[in-house]
Amino acid sequence: MQTIIWNELDDTQKQQILERPSITNANQISSAVAAIIAQVKEQGDQALNELTAKFDKVTDQCIEVSAEQLDNSGRSLSDAFKQAIQLASKNIRQFHEAQKPRPVMIETTPGVRCELRYSAIPHVGLYVPGGSAPLPSTVMMLAIPAIMAGCQTIALCSPPPISDAILYTAKVCGITNVYAVGGAQAIAAMAYGTETVPKVDKIFGPGNAFVTEAKKQVSEDYKGAAMDIPAGPSEVLVIADKQANPAYVAADLLSQAEHGPDSQVVLVTDSSAQAAAIESEINRQVILLARREIAEKALNNSQLIVVESIEEAVTVSNTYGPEHLIIQTENPRQWLSRVNSAGSVFLGAWTPESVGDYASGTNHTLPTYGYTRTYSSLGTIDFMKRFTVQQLTQEGLMRLAPTVIEIANAEGLTAHRRAVTLRTGEEQ
Repeated sequence: MQTIIWNELDDTQKQQILERPSITNANQISSAVAAIIAQVKEQGDQALNELTAKFDKVTDQCIEVSAEQLDNSGRSLSDAFKQAIQLASKNIRQFHEAQKPRPVMIETTPGVRCELRYSAIPHVGLYVPGGSAPLPSTVMMLAIPAIMAGCQTIALCSPPPISDAILYTAKVCGITNVYAVGGAQAIAAMAYGTETVPKVDKIFGPGNAFVTEAKKQVSEDYKGAAMDIPAGPSEVLVIADKQANPAYVAADLLSQAEHGPDSQVVLVTDSSAQAAAIESEINRQVILLARREIAEKALNNSQLIVVESIEEAVTVSNTYGPEHLIIQTENPRQWLSRVNSAGSVFLGAWTPESVGDYASGTNHTLPTYGYTRTYSSLGTIDFMKRFTVQQLTQEGLMRLAPTVIEIANAEGLTAHRRAVTLRTGEEQ
């Protein structure tokens, strides 16, 4: 990792230091994804089988996972794992149940009642990556808020062969429609529907560059499906003062670095000695990791930044807008009110980022790549939509009519005016 003295940089250099690693081969990815989507739209299940054989090297698995397979998924799993999923899902369910919005109803003028109401998105698709590490935690983070919101159809896609850990977690969460299909072809199948996979209205979940591009493309087609939040490689920024435990900080940084070679981890501290101590700990701990090679590649894209104060560290963090922000300072909560761009915040020495990934109750589906400036962490509300209602009495309309008439006249919209004046008796 590179150590940077923040105030030795000019504004341009500071901006460059906080840039994410670029996503390469964007044009090739875009055209490849477009071809996959077109094939799925035209050929349906046949395309899914062909693409699964091509990319996942699986030819003997049905697209739809049977109820028997879901029921039997727990047999190969340890009791300890199953208990962990039960506890984690309970915490996640409790936190997301509390997020369900309540209707709003007010009388803006006597006789004029306005309401804000919510309804679930009817049909949603969940994408759970497979690859080198199955992610049962992602099943919980997507399935539980969808169920809390009351979605009618919840389809879950994951690349084959789907691990028993993912299938068991889906069953615990209450998901029964599971499909063994991954990549851009899974996104296309959920967006447009096939003989087996149902069409959905909105697609949720992380994935590689092909999955992300597929979500983007189908969301731009009115016949496709909306997407949740834009996402890039995983990232974490840790703010640490002199009192922070270097071993804890290093472990938190490495927990994100092991996600992938394009992940990025950033330390911001007000102590050069602390930066050196944390770097030493990173070097000691990284060799202990099962995914050491991946973590070391990620560290090549990462920074140790030394600032003059923790207040300045928060400013740097807000400029960067991290997916995960960990504040390991003597009094971390004092800085929380100053944070304005972060996907999820972890306060204090006893709050590793791992708890948010798995079991504290918050959602680990977060905006990355600086999108925290305008997007929020995934929650129950993302599986819902809102609409307004208004109802006027005759008295209410009479009170509001002059205002509506004046604005309609100013805009030259006579039909708008007449919809009111016909009711008030001002014209035939």
